[in-house]
Amino acid sequence: MYRGFLIDASPFFLANFSINVILKKEMKKFFFVFSWFLISTSAVLVGSSAYSFYFLTQNDSPSKFELTQIPKIQSPQETKSPSMLVTTVMESEDARAQIIAQFLERYNSPMKPYDFYGKKIVEIADRYQIDFRLLPAIAMQESGLCKNQNPDAPHNCLGFGIHKSGTLDFDSYEDGFERAGRELKAYYIDKGLVTVEQIESKYTPSSNGSWANSVNQWMAEMRFDDRQMGRENKDNASVIEFAKEK
Repeated sequence: MYRGFLIDASPFFLANFSINVILKKEMKKFFFVFSWFLISTSAVLVGSSAYSFYFLTQNDSPSKFELTQIPKIQSPQETKSPSMLVTTVMESEDARAQIIAQFLERYNSPMKPYDFYGKKIVEIADRYQIDFRLLPAIAMQESGLCKNQNPDAPHNCLGFGIHKSGTLDFDSYEDGFERAGRELKAYYIDKGLVTVEQIESKYTPSSNGSWANSVNQWMAEMRFDDRQMGRENKDNASVIEFAKEK
């Protein structure tokens, strides 16, 4: 009976053993699949969170613009010499206005709202076909972007119309920039004074070059939308480089 019991029970034992082996294998497969799923999901969530954090932190600070050159080459017949090719460079209105707005904000100008005056200065520059950086650069040199004006002429930010009998004033900041833009176009640029150093010789003839040096720096800063780059890359800028053609 005892031997028979063992013989009769062995098939049952072997069946149970086989089932247990199969279950263990399946459990291992399930464990690996489940672990892979958890690790993959965690990696995706961590990556998404990191990307979102980076994107949000980037949006917290103003975007920087570096002016890109899209040259339009004139024919040799239109230049003084066949070997000299003149290029005019255009930039989108939105980028130009934003560059000026960020320049005003960087130096805490009282010309607020910054976006409004950024657009206004670009409009004036386009109207008189001058580089959009010239007027704010002169304003920075003359009055710290309208922070240091004559009390009797609070809207004259460009040191324009200063003479012995007094200083010319305007009804608003934009009126002052408008008058300066018109005069620079008619009596400077149209007379062949098309670099900052050439303009200095007439705009402020008593300067020893420091005026032009500063204006060139501010124009370079707006070119790269970066203060340090402005210091490192200033040169005798053309005041019609980014002028908009009519």
